[in-house]
Amino acid sequence: MATPSRKTSTQSPLASKRALLSDPSSEVPSKKKSSVPPAAPPPLPSSGPFVEGSIVRIAMENFLTYDVCEVSPGPHLNMIIGANGTGKSSIVCAICLGLAGKPAFMGRADKVGFFVKRGCSKGMVEIELFRTSGNLVITREIDVAKNQSLWFINKKSANQKIVEEQVAALNIQVGNLCQFLPQDKVGEFAKLSKIELLEATEKSIGPPEMHKYHCELKNFREKEKQLETSCKQKTECLEKMIQRNERYKQDVDRFYERKRHLDLIEMLEAKRPWVEYENVRQEYEEVKLARDQAKEEVRKLKESQIPITERIEEMERQRHILEARIKEKASAITETSQKCKYKQDVIERKDKQIEELQQALTVKQNEEHDRQRRISNTRKMIEDLQNELKTTESCENLQPQIDAVTNDLRRVQDEKALCESEMIDKRRERETLEKEKRSVDDHIIRFDNLMNQKEDKLRQRYRDTYDAVLWLRNNRDKFKQRVCEPIMLTINMKDNKNAKYIENHIPSNDLRAFVFENQEDMEVFLKEVRDNKKLRVNAVIAPKNSYADKAPSRSLNDLKQYGFFSYLRELFDAPDPVMSYLCCQYHIHEVPVGTERTREKIERVIQETRLKQIYTAEEKYVVKTSFYSNKLISSNTSLKVAQFLTVTVDLEQRRHLEEQLKEINRKLQAVESGLSALRETNKHLEHKDNELRQKKKELLERKTKKRQLEQKISSKLGSLKLMEQDTCNLEEEERKASTKIKEINVQKAKLVTELTNLIKNCTALHIQKVDLILQNTTVISEKNKLESDYIATSSQLRITEQHFIELDENRLRLLQKCKELMKRAKQVCNLGAEQTVPQEYQTAFQDLPNTLDEIDALLTEERSRASCFTGLNPTVVEEYTKREEEIEQLTEELKIKKVELDKYRENISQVKERWLNPLKELVEKINEKFSYFFSSMQCAGEVDLHTENEEDYDKYGIRIRVKFRSSTQLHELTPHHQSGGERSVSTMLYLMALQELNRCPFRVVDEINQGMDPINERRVFEMVVNTACKENTSQYFFITPKVGNKESKNTHVTWKSLMAKTCSRFWSSMYK
Repeated sequence: MATPSRKTSTQSPLASKRALLSDPSSEVPSKKKSSVPPAAPPPLPSSGPFVEGSIVRIAMENFLTYDVCEVSPGPHLNMIIGANGTGKSSIVCAICLGLAGKPAFMGRADKVGFFVKRGCSKGMVEIELFRTSGNLVITREIDVAKNQSLWFINKKSANQKIVEEQVAALNIQVGNLCQFLPQDKVGEFAKLSKIELLEATEKSIGPPEMHKYHCELKNFREKEKQLETSCKQKTECLEKMIQRNERYKQDVDRFYERKRHLDLIEMLEAKRPWVEYENVRQEYEEVKLARDQAKEEVRKLKESQIPITERIEEMERQRHILEARIKEKASAITETSQKCKYKQDVIERKDKQIEELQQALTVKQNEEHDRQRRISNTRKMIEDLQNELKTTESCENLQPQIDAVTNDLRRVQDEKALCESEMIDKRRERETLEKEKRSVDDHIIRFDNLMNQKEDKLRQRYRDTYDAVLWLRNNRDKFKQRVCEPIMLTINMKDNKNAKYIENHIPSNDLRAFVFENQEDMEVFLKEVRDNKKLRVNAVIAPKNSYADKAPSRSLNDLKQYGFFSYLRELFDAPDPVMSYLCCQYHIHEVPVGTERTREKIERVIQETRLKQIYTAEEKYVVKTSFYSNKLISSNTSLKVAQFLTVTVDLEQRRHLEEQLKEINRKLQAVESGLSALRETNKHLEHKDNELRQKKKELLERKTKKRQLEQKISSKLGSLKLMEQDTCNLEEEERKASTKIKEINVQKAKLVTELTNLIKNCTALHIQKVDLILQNTTVISEKNKLESDYIATSSQLRITEQHFIELDENRLRLLQKCKELMKRAKQVCNLGAEQTVPQEYQTAFQDLPNTLDEIDALLTEERSRASCFTGLNPTVVEEYTKREEEIEQLTEELKIKKVELDKYRENISQVKERWLNPLKELVEKINEKFSYFFSSMQCAGEVDLHTENEEDYDKYGIRIRVKFRSSTQLHELTPHHQSGGERSVSTMLYLMALQELNRCPFRVVDEINQGMDPINERRVFEMVVNTACKENTSQYFFITPKVGNKESKNTHVTWKSLMAKTCSRFWSSMYK
């Protein structure tokens, strides 16, 4: 069913382009310029499906590309469809500007006059909004010359502020991306920070008081921080004042304390001479008593030394007698010991004689046994040799056999020499080939070093890409098809002077991109290096059909007249997938490169060739055709200096060297095979030579064997005769040895008896000597003890006498000192020679220390304390009192601030409860819808309320996290991590999640599906239809140049198809 507009007009041939219904049931009204604006229709009456604030009519005149146009949208989903340039976004601009939106928000122009159709001085936009009390018609007339607008509400003049208030009362927010998302702002939705997204969501679907509570919380929190700072400052100031007054209080106390210290010092100085006198007097009494005791001790020590001296002399006489007797015994012992030693020596010699006789007999017995054994062995050897001689064949003529073997041996040696000569030749040939191989390897290494220079530049500039290259080289077996390393490594310039053209034409992001032939390979690669290793790398897919050899649209010969010498493709070599991708993406087969002559005639080149991109010697030109005037517009930029592609590797020469290396390796392998065969031959000849030599040796041995046997038998018979003649009588030798041993044993027994008697005499002498030594030791010990006692008594006597002398001298000195101290103490107290100490001094002295050390220590302490009380000012007390009053006043102010701070904290707690709990519920509802939409697309997504500190209300935000592949984790929606299509899908599904919760009257989304693939576009469209067409949902405008499923038969979908035809009216049709 079609709903026609209120006005009709005829088609004008001069009307500008714009779109109309493509549905067969739609009428196609024309579009016509008119200097008189049409009369505004009366406000529409209330309609059941429309919600408060929905748009029921949009009228435009001389606006952007429209002459006159009127749109009547439906109450639910309005699909505005049309090709690029048919005026879809013009309707979006009309809604924004007609509802007091800022021109800059559209992202097209910052002045409202730019939205008036070119060539017209004025334009008009009129929006009719549904309202139960009567529709609201807002009219905006735009003056291009003044860049100003006139506002009308229901045809009555108004100002922009009143319009904004009326629009805000209907909860319309054209500046909120969650409600109004123009084409040029689609990309900015993903750029919204979490904080900005929360604010936009609160304004869009939250209760009216939610955003107000949030603002109040932020203001309260800011005021709370200010009060906390103020309280902190006042507290610090109060503490400083209290501390300063404490210091002044101490000064006041110190004034009086100093006086007390001075009085105490005076009394201590008066008492000190008396204490010093008393100490010396007591010391004098003690020294006098000690002197008398020392004198008595000296007398006693002298009397005790007389009996000790007499006893020592008696002990000395006894010691001399005992030592003489000990010497006599020692001489007798020495003489007896010498006799014993002589007897022992004689006995040992007798034992040695017996041992020698026994050894001589044993030697003769061994010699006889050995002679008998040798005789037996010799007889057996003679018998064996005679048997062998009998079995030996007669000496036939072996010379012919020896001559034949000699000839064979000479022939084998000749063959062996020839084989060794051939081996020497093969070794020389191998050395020559190895030398050539080393030379070729050196050349290849030099080429590889050039390649390493390119890799070093990649590592220094893009370390993540370099690490990914290393990983790829070690894991190529994981990929099904060919994977090319980053383009900057695979490109090889034919002339490095032309590297600047390639680097200026291909962005650095693609220069460091990996090129794949298979989509699955790229996903495996990105999962490993980007998700697992967290490396920032780029990857692209080469076209399925190769573009590498695609011919340019114009022959280079046709362009040489302008100074062009090549297309970009012919300046370098690259693998087929890389070349195909660059031709498809950057059209390098269509971009010519010229010289300085090209720049000199650049205007002519641009006009005649109509090329889109041109390179001269030092500049790049980009040529575009104006959308409105169809004129050519060119821009030029200076070429940047090449950085990565200046290193050139001659791949053809390197390929030739590799082939040469393969040929050398093949020849080396053949030479090695020949050498192996020659070694086997030589080994066989060597073996045959050894066999012949052994055979000749055996023949020669057989020829001389019989003669050698006869000579051996004759020799052995002579030896046997000599051994049988040399005989010995063992029984006679044994009898003689036994007789001699018996005679020696008789002599030995007599010597042992004599030795025993001598040992007994020596033992008796030793016992007598030991007894005398013990007696002498006892005498010496007693004498030493007496001498020690005497020495100790003498030493004690000397010490006591010296001590007595010292004490007597000290007594005299102390007596004199007592007299001097008494005189000085009376002088200090101002007393005469016969006066005693007054009672007042005695009373004061009782409370003071009684020793000099204590008095001196207290004097030093008091003087130090008194010296510290310097710089005291009488005004200190006055200042102290004044500051006490200031402290009291500041304490009262601080108390008031703290009460105010507690009040703000209470307000924050109340407002936070009214704001945060509904907000959490709201975000949970959004998350439920958002997650449902994503799960229906076999993806995952979630929305949550994010904050780092619960008290920082200005840091609260909404975080969107999505994942489009099951193998990845949820990632936050950002302008960088997801692709353009993924961001579009996420944005659209978030807006849909807001749809059922939304309290705004309508929502506008302009061409958000541009980056989506067909599958996601179809899924999103179906969800948009199902969500936006539910009962009691707000109005929805969906602007798109295409649609995934126009066959939807939902009765709530309003289709508006724009065609490239001129029109003056526009209306909607509803498929039912």
